[in-house]
Amino acid sequence: MSRIVVLGGAESGVGAAVLAKVKGFDVFLSDNGKIKEEYAKMLEKWKIPFEQGGHTPEKVLSADEIIKSPGIPDTAPMVQELIRKGTHIISEIEFAARYDSARKICITGSNGKTTTTSLIYYLLQNAGLNVGLGGNIGKSYALQVATEKHDYYVLEISSFQLDNCYDFRPDIAIITNITPDHLDRYGYNLENYVRAKFRITRNLRSEDCFIFDSDDAITIAHLDKIVLKARTLPFSQKEELSRGAFLKDDKIVIRYEENESSIYLKELALGGRHNVYNSMAAALAAKATGIDDATIRNSLKTFKAIEHRLEPVLSVGGVLYINDSKATNVDAAWYALDAQTKPVVWIVGGTDKGNDYSELAGLVKEKVKAIVCLGVDNKKIHDAFEPIVGAEKMVDTLSAEEAVKASAAFAQAGDVVLLSPCCASFDLFHCYEERGEKFKEAVRRL
Repeated sequence: MSRIVVLGGAESGVGAAVLAKVKGFDVFLSDNGKIKEEYAKMLEKWKIPFEQGGHTPEKVLSADEIIKSPGIPDTAPMVQELIRKGTHIISEIEFAARYDSARKICITGSNGKTTTTSLIYYLLQNAGLNVGLGGNIGKSYALQVATEKHDYYVLEISSFQLDNCYDFRPDIAIITNITPDHLDRYGYNLENYVRAKFRITRNLRSEDCFIFDSDDAITIAHLDKIVLKARTLPFSQKEELSRGAFLKDDKIVIRYEENESSIYLKELALGGRHNVYNSMAAALAAKATGIDDATIRNSLKTFKAIEHRLEPVLSVGGVLYINDSKATNVDAAWYALDAQTKPVVWIVGGTDKGNDYSELAGLVKEKVKAIVCLGVDNKKIHDAFEPIVGAEKMVDTLSAEEAVKASAAFAQAGDVVLLSPCCASFDLFHCYEERGEKFKEAVRRL
């Protein structure tokens, strides 16, 4: 019996362990930290042995294969030992796909992937298809393969998950865009990050489909370097395309094979330039899946915005508070600021991932009246924006409650307070979701 060891005891790792158990492997799970009670109970329910608070080398190094959770970097000491030993290390996505014959629509990118994934899932549900949602969103893909049966999966996949994929193949692969992000994990080398994202295309066949943003210079530059067998479906807001999706006369036009359909921008449920791109990608994926135009149009009209992504919270004293905690890089914050039409008090900060804030200077000058820093080390943010808004219009805070109170002091009726942090959350919060929840709680207490 082959021995599989899973590193990491959260959603991804526990799901992979359950699938390994179902498939008859000798499975063991090891977590260097504390495992949440809900996950420990699931492991006990499935009678899967595990450890937490540290790795026992002889238990881990005896594995025939390792399933590594995406949050664990290759630089972790135990991972380094496994690499030296030559043990095969894969991701949950790679492992689960071995046992899944469903059609897979897989989305990666620096920004927009959660919204695009959620949109596509909504479209497929509205079309009456038996579809699962997983990857970096919702329930573990591996757990669903172990315990459920779906004809389709819509999977949001991060670069970290793709790093340990080798034979994994989507039927439809989507790259929403690529901007500098997670460079701390990729040796501060953008090309390493780009190659990680493009792993989603490595096994595509001629009958498969690749959907991409043809306005995105980084995507196009890398696309020119590789040989791709799949059919390509670009989307653009800058030019008319012979196939794909583009803007014309205030409409999104979708050209797919012999068919052409359209929807007016004013009909879209989601506003903002970034959501036009997301809607284009989702519509193309739906067309490639065989969904009819009426269902696509109706779904794009009725979709509800996802939590923590430009989510209106409350209007207090004529000031609208918006939770965009999921904006963890410069490009996401750029789109959030670009979408605002009223004066902005901007809450920004956290764990910097190699950000270049100069790209935001023009928007900050045009739209931002004050900046509230929410983070432990805000020096780069002060250096970038003090010359624009002035030192007296910038303040440092160490909690969501403090940040909201400081923002309320700067804001006047008719303004927007925008939490769009541009950074990871790990200096003050466990995750971007916790940051967003704490922000919303603080707003409700005003």
